[in-house]
Amino acid sequence: MSIIAKKELFIKRVYEIVNELKIPLIDERVYHKVKVSSSGSSCIVYFRFEEDESVIRGFLGLAEYFHSVVIKKKDEFYIPHSRTLFILEAK
Repeated sequence: MSIIAKKELFIKRVYEIVNELKIPLIDERVYHKVKVSSSGSSCIVYFRFEEDESVIRGFLGLAEYFHSVVIKKKDEFYIPHSRTLFILEAK
């Protein structure tokens, strides 16, 4: 499977689980421009999806737990919370 097809499958699966868990997601269809900055964060936590769906569920579980939104920018997803930034990316 090509890298592009894997990323498309990754993004599709994130959207499916977001809808299932009813977590608010902000993506390119909604915002005009987004800049995610880690400069104000005291901690950045990276999640890397490599085939195991539990990584996606764990990441989105944080948004559910913190009552936060998920922000999509290109092929990455972000959860901002207090001074922590959670980032989900596909390998």
